Amino acid sequence: MAVVAVLAAPLVPGTPAASAADPPEPTADPTVTGDPVYRGRLVADEGTWEPAEGLTFSYRWLRDDRRINGATARSYRPRLADIGERLSVEVTATDELGESASAVSRRTTRVRRAELVLRQRPAVTGTRRYTHRLTGDRGDWQQVRVSTSFRWLRDGKPIAGSRQKRYRLSHADVGHHVRVQVTARKEGYRVARVTSRPGREIGHRVGVRRTATYRIETRGRITADLGVFRRQVAETFADPRGWRSAGVAFRRVARGGDFSVVLAEASRVPGFSSVCSAQWSCRVGRYVIINQLRWQHASPSWNRAHRSRRTYRHMVLNHETGHWLGHGHLGCPGRGRPAPVMMQQSKGLAGCRHNPWPLPSELWAR
Repeated sequence: MAVVAVLAAPLVPGTPAASAADPPEPTADPTVTGDPVYRGRLVADEGTWEPAEGLTFSYRWLRDDRRINGATARSYRPRLADIGERLSVEVTATDELGESASAVSRRTTRVRRAELVLRQRPAVTGTRRYTHRLTGDRGDWQQVRVSTSFRWLRDGKPIAGSRQKRYRLSHADVGHHVRVQVTARKEGYRVARVTSRPGREIGHRVGVRRTATYRIETRGRITADLGVFRRQVAETFADPRGWRSAGVAFRRVARGGDFSVVLAEASRVPGFSSVCSAQWSCRVGRYVIINQLRWQHASPSWNRAHRSRRTYRHMVLNHETGHWLGHGHLGCPGRGRPAPVMMQQSKGLAGCRHNPWPLPSELWAR
């Protein structure tokens, strides 16, 4: 029988008996998926490695290439400290022999603040009439412990000084839409602003109970602007602070009418009645007589108090029209208090303050 001898290869001096395995090597860098937003979720993909099998992976998240304490899971939720920074992940591959190598992903875009999520829009409750109060609520937000603040809007524009949860409707609101704007804030989130629905327009304090028609007349030589006179009479009669708040609506007519508003030269005022004076305005029967001298220059006491001519015009129209409505003269209700509009404010105040509008106690009409 033939014998086959197998000769061993001679050992070369200095050559080990077995070769050590090569350490893992990345063939494609790790990647990060997900949206880099506060409280979002980022996930690391380890990339590809050689060898493809027998590897275990560990993770370390980096903030602008600096390690984040405790961030060693495959997924990561950005924290407050991450806002405005770029994130990346360092992946370490380890083989069965304990050899390891690391690779780092590309950095994300800068981490941004999260969005607050509104579940229910703020609402406004209350009576939508002049002098009443409206109350706004904060709305319902998905996030907890959201801080909110309020601002009231008139036709979409901020109302000065109205930053409380409750808002008392003013004369300026009548005929307009009033809403509440809620500003929501929470650390790590973008500031959110949301506005309640418009609702119906703000109405007068009371509905119309009576409509009075009037016409404009003149007496004597008129030097005042008659167009301004007509417009400002209409504005005073329509103002929610005036007799409209007693339920009286005024409508101008070309002829006839329930009463006349007369702009009269001062010397012509006494011609209406012996009780009228060339110094002051007057009311006689159907005539509400506005003395042109006072219309143009107000009264000495009004001017000494540095009140505007426009507010004097409101006062004198309200006072004389108040007589036509059936109101008599009133006295000062107390030192330092607003004078009734039916007080003869041009002649003396008895300690009261000038006031161009009817007091709440005067708001009745025959």
